[in-house]
Amino acid sequence: MAFRASVLTLYPEMFPGPLGTALAGKALARGDAVVETVAIREFGIGRHRLVDDTPSGGGAGMVMRPDVVAAALDQAAPPGDARPKLFLSPRGRPLSQAFVRELAAGEGVVLLCGRFEGVDERVIEGRGLVEVSIGDYVLSGGELAALVLLDAVIRLLPGVMGNALSGETESFEGGLLEHPHYTRPAEWEGRRIPPVLTSGDHGAVERWRAAEARRITAERRPDLLKR
Repeated sequence: MAFRASVLTLYPEMFPGPLGTALAGKALARGDAVVETVAIREFGIGRHRLVDDTPSGGGAGMVMRPDVVAAALDQAAPPGDARPKLFLSPRGRPLSQAFVRELAAGEGVVLLCGRFEGVDERVIEGRGLVEVSIGDYVLSGGELAALVLLDAVIRLLPGVMGNALSGETESFEGGLLEHPHYTRPAEWEGRRIPPVLTSGDHGAVERWRAAEARRITAERRPDLLKR
C-alpha cells in the first residue's frame, strides 16, 4: 500500500514542487507514495470563500476560521482514517529523525498548512492536531515545512533509497551527527584522505567513523550528547 499524504493548503499549486524531482519524484512516479492536496479555499464562507477573520481580543493580522479548517480536515480524513493529523507550526514539537521514521512506518499523514497569524485553537483541539515545527523560525506559511517533512519521510520508505544502509548511517541516527566523508582523488589541494580510510581495515574504519561522529557532535551539537 502506498504511503498517502493529504496536504491541506491555501496554495495547492506549491505541490508536489521539489518533491517531484530526485528520489521523492521517483517514489511518486512509481506509486510508492501519493501526495494529494486539499484546497482549503474551497471550504471558505460566502461568495468570496473567506477562510479567515479578525483575532478575538484584537491584534494584528487574521486567524484561520475553525469551521473552514474543520470542513477541509473532515473531507481529507473522515472518521476511521487512522493517519496522524499534523499542523505545521513554529510552536510545535521539533521534527526529529526518530519522528520521521515513525511516520514513514505508517500508512500516511494529514498535514495542515497554516497561514496568516495562525489557526483558531479550537480546531487544533477539536480535531486532535499535533503541532510540528521544523525549526526555531517563522515562515510565511506551513507549505515549505510540509515539503521538508514529506521529503524526509518519503526517502525512508522501502525501496526509495538504492542502498537501505544509507539511511542508517546518517546524522541523527543513533543520536549523533554524521562522520566526515571522502572520495577520490587521494590528495586534493594538499589535503589527503585520512590513511585509516584506505587501510583496508574495516574494523579500524568503523572505529574512526564512530570517534569522528562523536567528536563533531560534541563540537557542534553538544545538546545531542546530553540526551
